[in-house]
Amino acid sequence: MDSKEIMIKVNKLIQMHQEGYLGGEKMPEDENPHLNKNSEQNYIYFTLPMSLNYQRNSYVLWECANRMYADKNAKIVFNCREVCAMPEEFLRQYLVRYKVALQPNKQPLIWKRLCETIENKLDGDIRNLFSMNEFSVKKIKEYIQSNKKAFPYLGGNKIVNYWLYVLEQYTDIEFIDRENITVAPDTHVIQASQRLGVISHEESKLSNVQIILAARWKELLEGTDLKPIDVHTPMWLWSRGKFKVDI
Repeated sequence: MDSKEIMIKVNKLIQMHQEGYLGGEKMPEDENPHLNKNSEQNYIYFTLPMSLNYQRNSYVLWECANRMYADKNAKIVFNCREVCAMPEEFLRQYLVRYKVALQPNKQPLIWKRLCETIENKLDGDIRNLFSMNEFSVKKIKEYIQSNKKAFPYLGGNKIVNYWLYVLEQYTDIEFIDRENITVAPDTHVIQASQRLGVISHEESKLSNVQIILAARWKELLEGTDLKPIDVHTPMWLWSRGKFKVDI
């Protein structure tokens, strides 16, 4: 890995993103009801669907979530207390009808488990997770890891980092150590990282590639003005555009 050469490409990629050459005028999470950034409901909106954001088109997921939220009856599934009290079949009907849940048995249970965690462990407010951990990404991730069953899928290496990044973009939260939001290594980020030379083709196929990638980007950006999560969106868009933009 030639660090200097890679950083030249990284900075060029970021510049091209800023100038609009990679697209991304609308990101998946832009599909939202535009609630007050500091409201508890806004935090919930960007938390519950995120736990179902795997192996699917992110744009479609958030479009479905926004349509569900706009339905005055379906909106109840964003109320953790109500979800904890409602029959599972009732929750399933809304999540499946709006295609927020594609797996009708498994995914409503994930949604409900998260609501139970928020209601029972966090006094009904997801924002308490952040305040009780002093708005430290490191402490938040440690807490989630030590209570992993209470945060199904949200605690995974990819989703937890991307979730914290999205909260940073769409709510009023400010982390004291945002450098600990690592690159969210989904398929696009893995492919872009390989193309940049951060990992090899062989490494991209390893089962622990997410861990390798997080460590590699942390090392690469150390001492620069960039934090690992800052390179996520440019790489994601570059790969999603099938690398048509030459850097």
